[in-house]
Amino acid sequence: MGVEQPHSLTWRILSQFGLSARLLLLTVLFVMIAEVLIYVPSIANFRQTWLHDRIAAAQIAAMVLDAAPEESLPEELEMRLLQGVGARAIALRGGGRRSLLAITDVPPEVSKSIDLRDTEWATLVTDAFDVLFNPADKPIRVIGHGMGVEFVEIILDQRPLRMAMLEFSRNILLLSLFISIITASLVYLTLQWVIVRPVRRLTGNIAEFSGNPEDASRVIRPTDRADEIGLAEQALARMETTLADELRQKRRLAQLGLAVSKINHELRNMLTTAQLLTDRLERVNDEAAQRVAPRLVATLDRAIAFCETTLAYGRATEPLPQRRLIPLSPLIEELSNLKDLAPEVGIVFSSQVPEDLMVDADKDQLSRVLVNLVRNAVQALSLAGSPEGQPRIDVIASRKRNVVTILVEDNGPGIPDRVKADLFTPFQSSARKGGTGLGLTIAAELIQLHGGAIALDDSNGHTCFRITIPDRASNPDQN
Repeated sequence: MGVEQPHSLTWRILSQFGLSARLLLLTVLFVMIAEVLIYVPSIANFRQTWLHDRIAAAQIAAMVLDAAPEESLPEELEMRLLQGVGARAIALRGGGRRSLLAITDVPPEVSKSIDLRDTEWATLVTDAFDVLFNPADKPIRVIGHGMGVEFVEIILDQRPLRMAMLEFSRNILLLSLFISIITASLVYLTLQWVIVRPVRRLTGNIAEFSGNPEDASRVIRPTDRADEIGLAEQALARMETTLADELRQKRRLAQLGLAVSKINHELRNMLTTAQLLTDRLERVNDEAAQRVAPRLVATLDRAIAFCETTLAYGRATEPLPQRRLIPLSPLIEELSNLKDLAPEVGIVFSSQVPEDLMVDADKDQLSRVLVNLVRNAVQALSLAGSPEGQPRIDVIASRKRNVVTILVEDNGPGIPDRVKADLFTPFQSSARKGGTGLGLTIAAELIQLHGGAIALDDSNGHTCFRITIPDRASNPDQN
């Protein structure tokens, strides 16, 4: 049983909230982080200011000491001075003499000496957190500049400093929470109005449009916004409009196709009856009937074949290819038998395929594609021949990284320009008499199911079809 990763657990928790709630939580988090970054120098500055205040009070006491005669001050006045400073002892040096004011005996040992005359920010921050989290039991010595004297030195307990810093931290925390709530609320309301509501409008429209894509009234109406949300609304409106139009057109074409299929079915039945009658006509001894009957039979055969092909195309949906790595060379060698469809032409079939070339494809579907292309080339050469003399068909294959390229080329007269534009369009791509115009359409569909492409490349004047078939992203046969 695997241990769930912390980041995935955090994502699962956040995914339970909506976009607005996540924005609110993130805003509060970022504000708190900003407050922490502000708190660190603030607490260090607070400690330094607090100690400076003690030094300033000690300076006042030092002035009293400096103005007093040589004899000692009354003990009561000394205690009041020390209590005002909050120190156990005050010492100052100036004018070549040193004065000391203490409530009791000066502690023999202090936990730390702090010199405010020369401090660095890194030291201030470290010392501030040391006071908060590692307070010392012994008093501390603080040294600072004095007015009219070299320096003022005080010894005081750390506990009042720590209590003041804790109170300051508590106030900062309460103020941070208040600022975070106010800031997060303002950011939340702003984002809710500016981003979340328009995004919800987009998602709501997508859900509503998916219920009935052909309903033009469900197409989103873009607002006048010029930002990214406005651009998304405009793009969505264009996409929904185009999709609705295409779906309505396809529905009409489907209805038209159903009607054509019914007409085609009935026409095929009538043509079959006519063919039976024509067979009887061949047995009539009339010379004119004998001459016309074969042509009539051939015409009816083509008409029936056209009807059957059309019906098959309308019914069939090509299955997904069952792809695996197969050797391509044996598959190409089988195509050489197709030249026997026109033995009188003397077509030369050439295969330039490496013996070890493997292609990731459905063998049956790829064979159908290649048979169609080679058969078309044989028929074109048998009808028009080759302007170069010897008719020939070349099949060339190669691999470049994870893509196999197959070229099927003949040296016939080429494909007419009027046919090239609709070469892979159903019922419009046939360049020969009697063709249905479905062969290349089906071939293109089969190659596209493999994630590849088929295109005409007649840059050298010959008819050359280029097929590219990429390997799957993760090919189990290669493991």
